[in-house]
Amino acid sequence: MPNRNSIKSAFESMMFVWGEPLDVKTAAEVVNIDKKTAYEYFKELKQEYNDGERGLAVRETDGAFQFVTRAENFDYLQRLCTPVKEKRLSQAALEVLAIIAYRQPVTKGEIDVIRGVKCERVVEGLMRKGLVEETGRSSAIGRPVLYGTTRNFLRQFDLESLRDLPDIDDIEDAIHESAPDESPDGAEQITFLK
Repeated sequence: MPNRNSIKSAFESMMFVWGEPLDVKTAAEVVNIDKKTAYEYFKELKQEYNDGERGLAVRETDGAFQFVTRAENFDYLQRLCTPVKEKRLSQAALEVLAIIAYRQPVTKGEIDVIRGVKCERVVEGLMRKGLVEETGRSSAIGRPVLYGTTRNFLRQFDLESLRDLPDIDDIEDAIHESAPDESPDGAEQITFLK
């Protein structure tokens, strides 16, 4: 059986090649160790990368690990790379996304009641962006579809898990009280990279 350092080395290579967050279970199966041990090794790697003065860090997102660049190197990377196309979320999309994030699993009908406006097209847009997904069906009459956020949502907003969301006592009040500034074209200023 490979030793601890060779397995961690394999995990580094796997994260580099995989690109997306690498699930602990998948990595454990590849190197033929149990999931708990694999998770410990990933946490060690994360600590090693995040403590050192390296250009890369290891980020955990929903039980998966991924290489990311250090925030303090952003200016250098921005100068090196051509501008990345930014996608903007409208105010309506941010409201619906906040409701789903804090109330999940939630149906479109429940979102409509909170917002006071139909949300079908907004939910479809969030699904196309990979921020929201169907998570099952409600036991209510008609068995409406339930929606929740995706792993991509966590990654785009730099969250390890939903527990990292800011505390909001009443989402309805928060949406109406803290409407963010809008640009002249009406698009929300919060952006995320593809």
